[in-house]
Amino acid sequence: MYWDVSSCNTYNYGDALYWDARYVQEAGGAFDWYQCYSSLRPFVRNYVPTSSRVLMVGCGNALMSEDMVKDGYEDIMNIDISSVAIEMMRRKYEYIPQMKYMQMDVRDMSFFPDESFHSVIDKGTLDSLMCGMDASISASKMLGEVSRLLKPGGIYMLITYGDPSVRMPHLSRPAYNWTIVLYNLPRPDFKMPGGSSSTKSYLEPVPITEKGLLPADFVLEDPDSHFIYVCKKMDDTELSKIPI
Repeated sequence: MYWDVSSCNTYNYGDALYWDARYVQEAGGAFDWYQCYSSLRPFVRNYVPTSSRVLMVGCGNALMSEDMVKDGYEDIMNIDISSVAIEMMRRKYEYIPQMKYMQMDVRDMSFFPDESFHSVIDKGTLDSLMCGMDASISASKMLGEVSRLLKPGGIYMLITYGDPSVRMPHLSRPAYNWTIVLYNLPRPDFKMPGGSSSTKSYLEPVPITEKGLLPADFVLEDPDSHFIYVCKKMDDTELSKIPI
């Protein structure tokens, strides 16, 4: 079992009751986990056309979807396990037809038919499941549902603290038919030691070894940086080229 506890604490992030209580306390507020849209925009715009039907899993009270609509995205379905968060966001954005909200558990999204979305965006939701009980089972259920909902050629974009050693064993399962490109992005408030400037381009993919790991000589400028996994669901043409 791959159990990622690197960014977990005593809270049960996989429990709806925890999130309901949290959003009651944060009534009227907004919080974006990990990265805001301005930081993620180059990746989103590169892989997700504005005409895409997008599923935002674990939307919470984040501004991500609002910012995407302001940037031209036309159809974003937002789901969250917390009914408190969903009702709050539904009222907040009731006059914005490009954004819809539903209470739903990512481990069971059977409300949606197969191949319903061009893209699924996940900013910390898989991470929250990895902090709960039966983490590996929960991750498998969620990722199986994400794969089912993606159209051929569709994109699952995962923003996470999990490095390839703890995420690739889940993402690289053959049943999902995903090709994966990896990026690494420092935290928004990260400063290089001594005030020096980075020589890296964060828009360049990070190499992954055949075993799905970071190369031994790869250095993380920010040890608590975020990883962006761009998982593309192969279409029939791509699948036909895979050796049997």
